[in-house]
Amino acid sequence: MTVQPKHTGTLSAPSGARYARIIGVGGYRPERVITNEEVCTWIDSSDQWIQERSGIVSRRWARPDETVVDMSEAAAREALQAAGMGADRISAVVVATVTHPYQTPAAAPALATRLGANGVPAFDISAACAGYCHGISIAADMVRGGSAENVLVVGVEKLSAFTDIHDRGTAFIFGDGAGAAIVGPSDHPAIGPTVWGSDGEKWETIQQREPWTDLREQWFDEAEAGKSASLDPGETYAGTSLSMAGQSVFRWAVWSMAPVAQQAIDAAGITADDLDVFIPHQANMRIIDAMIKQLKLPADIPVARDIAETGNTSAASIPLATERMLREGEAPHGGLALQIGFGAGLAYAAQVIELP
Repeated sequence: MTVQPKHTGTLSAPSGARYARIIGVGGYRPERVITNEEVCTWIDSSDQWIQERSGIVSRRWARPDETVVDMSEAAAREALQAAGMGADRISAVVVATVTHPYQTPAAAPALATRLGANGVPAFDISAACAGYCHGISIAADMVRGGSAENVLVVGVEKLSAFTDIHDRGTAFIFGDGAGAAIVGPSDHPAIGPTVWGSDGEKWETIQQREPWTDLREQWFDEAEAGKSASLDPGETYAGTSLSMAGQSVFRWAVWSMAPVAQQAIDAAGITADDLDVFIPHQANMRIIDAMIKQLKLPADIPVARDIAETGNTSAASIPLATERMLREGEAPHGGLALQIGFGAGLAYAAQVIELP
């Protein structure tokens, strides 16, 4: 006996905008400035060595009581203001982060509620330093697919809570902050095709030292032994800090990511000469310089170098750099920008976008 379906018609399908664009961007940098001199009180190093190694002069760290959601809210409100819209017009929220201290619930629903957009779909994505570019791609597809009209995308990290300040290989690298963008409908192509992927074979190159399950067991063992232990959000706990194989990451970023960036240029149907600005993930100044050479970018093209004063903020680095370049007049409104994020996973994503 063959069972026949009850419905023999055609389902209704959502209809979205033909194109999507970034309408506004915003950024938030915590007040506390951590200089290289302060870092050198934790590790055996020097300001000169850190600058030569990474290009970093200082970085921003959040207050102990300042959360991922707090920073996201500040950046989101700035992006909404830049876009000229209220939170009532947000139809979805996507937060890219790897430092929200809870496995669940996600940061995005709390952010949506704070902004006055409670009830909209809101979720986090975990793609580390590539997270913001992933979010832009997802948001553009949502707008074009008809599942949302205006999507808030936030890249945010509180990496200070996951940094071992005595690890000479990572203590000087990371910073905190949040960047946000509003993605909405457009009457012309303004977000090019995304070239993205991952390399799980290099999974251990950048990682949290221990899984949460091991930390939970460690916490109970210490508690039973009468030792003081805490897994409270905002407090660095042994094992939660990040480890990184610096040379492996450097080689991968330089030799593997430049071709990805070129593919994004090609997919957008333009050439490097058409670009108005290059906004790579702010991982390391030497990586940025090497990518410029690999891509053979025009000598006069402005390049984001926000890392010098902000450090590596992972998912927040590209939107923060974008906001700074627009605010300081280094990048033209309406110009074309190549953005590429890459990091733990190893995950990567790149696309050409029209600046708001």
